[in-house]
Amino acid sequence: MDPLLHFPHHDGSPLYRRPEHAPLGDTVQVRVRTSNHLLPDAVWLRTVEDAEPFFAACTVERTEGDTTWWVGSVRLHNPVQRYRFLVAFGDTFVWLNQAGVFDRDVTDAHDFTVSCHEAAPDWGRDAVVYQIFPDRFARSAAADDRPIPDWAVPAQWDDAPIHSGPHTPLQFYGGDLDGITEHLDHVVALGVTTIYLTPVFPGESNHRYNASTFETVDPLLGGDDAYRRLIDAAHERGLHVLGDLTSNHTGDTHEWFQRAVADEGSEERGYYYFAADGSHEGWKGYDTLPKLDHTAPGLSERFGAVVARWLEFGIDGWRIDVANMTGRHVDVDVAHQVAREIRATATDVRPNALVLAEHGHDATGDLDGDGWHGTMNYYGFSFPVWEWLRDPRRPVPSFGLPVDVPRRDGTAMVAAMRDFTASFGWDAVGASWNILGSHDSPRIRTTTGSADLHHVAAVLQFTLPGVPMVFAGDELGFEGVDGEDSRRTMPWDDVAAFSTRTAGVYAALARLRAEHVALRRGGLRWVHVGADEVAYLREHPDGTVLVTATRTGTTEPELPGIVKGERLIQVGDSGRSPRASIWKVS
Repeated sequence: MDPLLHFPHHDGSPLYRRPEHAPLGDTVQVRVRTSNHLLPDAVWLRTVEDAEPFFAACTVERTEGDTTWWVGSVRLHNPVQRYRFLVAFGDTFVWLNQAGVFDRDVTDAHDFTVSCHEAAPDWGRDAVVYQIFPDRFARSAAADDRPIPDWAVPAQWDDAPIHSGPHTPLQFYGGDLDGITEHLDHVVALGVTTIYLTPVFPGESNHRYNASTFETVDPLLGGDDAYRRLIDAAHERGLHVLGDLTSNHTGDTHEWFQRAVADEGSEERGYYYFAADGSHEGWKGYDTLPKLDHTAPGLSERFGAVVARWLEFGIDGWRIDVANMTGRHVDVDVAHQVAREIRATATDVRPNALVLAEHGHDATGDLDGDGWHGTMNYYGFSFPVWEWLRDPRRPVPSFGLPVDVPRRDGTAMVAAMRDFTASFGWDAVGASWNILGSHDSPRIRTTTGSADLHHVAAVLQFTLPGVPMVFAGDELGFEGVDGEDSRRTMPWDDVAAFSTRTAGVYAALARLRAEHVALRRGGLRWVHVGADEVAYLREHPDGTVLVTATRTGTTEPELPGIVKGERLIQVGDSGRSPRASIWKVS
């Protein structure tokens, strides 16, 4: 039996914690699974109340087969209550926290947490998200009648993206919102439940992250009327729609900034960081993206009105751009206040609104439960998967690093996932997005160099805790060496492109995720971690699923403590090719 199967285990899923949430002052029941092959003498629950640790003995709930279950109670003394377990063996003990099992002392940073704050809405946690970059997805016939703006460098639909040089943000294909509406059937056929559009506000670029206003939809996309048609058509198909909002900055043509420049006595002047010489702070030094000062009087109300307006218009939530930098500048840090305000405003308008943060780095401390529901999980998912499955035969550009993506083994992948997600908390991990690529990164097909490894990556994306977010085109095996190159146009006239094996894999994985609650809400127990192969269980009271994956085609690990039932899917051929399988567990 693999030694990991002997280790004590707990996580925040329904099998191990009941209920998932409780109000301040209430208690939740927590359970620990231990193996009778390594049966402890005692299990103690350690909670931290007002920064002071307290211990309470857990009791044996029952023994079934090789497993003994221990149970304790956690009182929510603080809004975010921390706890972990001391598992005693004779004259020694180990700590069990969200990062794993340790035979040394550990900090409180990776303790389990249970929150009195509401989790992300059910639709957000159960979603399959599909990211659309509007300029590159589809053109309606109406796009031909719109004048090309002065700032744009026109491109034909089949042209390759310019991914370096000054024309990169200016290359204009003319995709629009009605074009998206016309192709929603493709999105539904993939099993997608939520579409996330990068910004739709006017801006003098193809990406529109340099908004000139938050009050209207870009006429180049069809304006407010086209947005209404898209939202209505999506809702009719049971899809949710997420907007994209830049809370950290505006464009330098934005009406707020234009007034700030024109009138030093205006309220808007205080919205930005101006120096005595009239210069201003920009995102990462870009003057065209002036940074917002969220300590400015009036900005919270003004920005909150934007958040509310478009939720009232009909969208179901927001993805917040550069959330990690929002409200932070030199000696100012009001990031958590801004997150709480945006979420409170959103849920006042729509109680089940989702507010998801872009955080391309380490989101530790930013996901405590009353602000962002979750994050785009690059460091807790994307980077570890890229490093494990990257093509060793060629350099693979990284996202945000000055060096290529390294190639690491499965042990390093799992260790990185555990470290980062342990600092988020179980609820935030479940709401965060598992990303294999986005409009900012290389494509997964380019990173892995093969369809088989791409499909293994997709299995991990759809079966590990979190929400799969698919960048449009990944289901067709799109290539792209960096974020700009990845923004290729969808080949709607190429019928064969949409009947590929890759598209079928994505649809099958989405279907399995919908059919098996364990893949959406189940716990995570790693049962084998090797250099080239990994295996894990997603456990839920309504069923358990086993996932096995190998990057080299090595023999699947023997797991004698687990009884495999029906194989639900296999990607990759048996033999020496990379492959992954999903199994029911009997």
